Amino acid sequence: MAETQQVDPKAERKAARLAQQISSFSKAHGGAEGQVAYLGERGARIVLVGEDGNWGDLVAPSYEIAEKAVEKSGITRHESFDGEFAAKVRTGRYEWSRMAGIQVGGPKND
Repeated sequence: MAETQQVDPKAERKAARLAQQISSFSKAHGGAEGQVAYLGERGARIVLVGEDGNWGDLVAPSYEIAEKAVEKSGITRHESFDGEFAAKVRTGRYEWSRMAGIQVGGPKND
């Protein structure tokens, strides 16, 4: 007798909403690639990098929901955030001032 897998409707809806957000990001940035990182009890972070170098992220309540969302969106998924994938990220003044402020005496983050 085959077992049927229980489908959590709430999880399915969340994955579908995240997939729609991923697809919107991809469309706005000429395509996108992503990576899913485990955040512990908080869930998982989906890091997105557009073909134009812009980036963003989303947080899913679980790693499984994040994986399902990325799969539904159809973007390329990377196992890690390094190499050529990481090199596609374009950073601007905001990111550099935030990094400098945190690390080496740049503007304070009040």
